[in-house]
Amino acid sequence: MTEADLAYEVHGDRGPHLLLVHGMLSSRAQWDLNLAALRGVARPVVVELFGHGRSPNPRGEAAFTPGHYVSAFERLRERLGDERWFVCGQSLGGALTLRYALEHPGRVIAQIFTNSNSALARADWTRAAEPAMQELAAAIRARGREALERMAIHPRRAMQLPAGVRDALIADSELHAPDAIAKTALHTVLASSVRERIDQNRVPTLLVRGRRERRFDEAAEFAARTMPLLQTVDIDAGHAVNIEAADAFNAAVIRFVEAALSPSDPSTTPDTSGSTSP
Repeated sequence: MTEADLAYEVHGDRGPHLLLVHGMLSSRAQWDLNLAALRGVARPVVVELFGHGRSPNPRGEAAFTPGHYVSAFERLRERLGDERWFVCGQSLGGALTLRYALEHPGRVIAQIFTNSNSALARADWTRAAEPAMQELAAAIRARGREALERMAIHPRRAMQLPAGVRDALIADSELHAPDAIAKTALHTVLASSVRERIDQNRVPTLLVRGRRERRFDEAAEFAARTMPLLQTVDIDAGHAVNIEAADAFNAAVIRFVEAALSPSDPSTTPDTSGSTSP
């Protein structure tokens, strides 16, 4: 693995690959409750963001830009030997996979994302958030891991998660490079929004929405109005919907993947009961 490559693991041995990308301050453990189910329809490929878990912390800032992540995902697809694959992103990972699908629609069979405020952030939010991100980055560089543990999104604060996954996320957090988290805040998060581009989407898309995260309501409603080829499944969960309601998330994704692989077979049409679509 080079400085430009993400750490990854492939699970399963049949079907197309399914790229799984976690959010900021998370790790491969984000998907622990999903892998066994999803490998029944695809081969999950779990990556870790730069400076997170087992991935390298590249020198400089360029590797942390969303465009560099798009290139890293494309290199990984080529290495795996797939002409086309599925992609799925959680939180900040959703912003990155949505961008990848916008830039490489011919390489994506279909895509899934979960609650991602960064993916659908308005320009005024990004401008308002910049001072806070600058302050956060300065604090991390000054105080290191102590500053990471003070962050609201640190897994030590995620008391609603199942104990096993929470413990795994906490253990992985010890591997995070504090400087990389600072660079993620400044150069990934602030540049991550694809709000002004989602009307150009050409890929079948499933949003698995944790409806208890009310601050995501506006973004989800904007996507429903604006994004072509979008289905939304609402689940009684919060931000980490794939962990908090793993069985419901897995079922929704499996139905969607099966339908994408057999679009002419009505028996594999996704069940959208309880769901919304534009």
